[in-house]
Amino acid sequence: KSPRIVILDEATAHLDSENEFLVQAALANALKDRTSIVIAHRLSTIRAADQILVLDNGLIAERGKHDELLALNGMYAELYSRQSFGA
Repeated sequence: KSPRIVILDEATAHLDSENEFLVQAALANALKDRTSIVIAHRLSTIRAADQILVLDNGLIAERGKHDELLALNGMYAELYSRQSFGA
C-alpha cells in the first residue's frame, strides 16, 4: 500500500552531490501525488518544495517558496548564500 503522506528526515544528508541528484529525481517520481514532509539542512534538497518552513529555536521564523524566501533576505537567504557560496 502506498502512503498518502511521506516523511523524509535528512534522506540525502550523507550523499555526495551526484548521488543526491539521482535520489531526488527518483523521489520526485515516487512522491508524485503525495504529501511529503522533508526535513533537511542541505537547502538544495528542498529548493523545489511547494512550501518551505524555516525553524529557529523550534518556532517558524520564515515560510514560503524558495524565491519568496530569498527575496525576504532573512534567515533562509543567509543560509542559502552560505551553502551556495561557502561564505
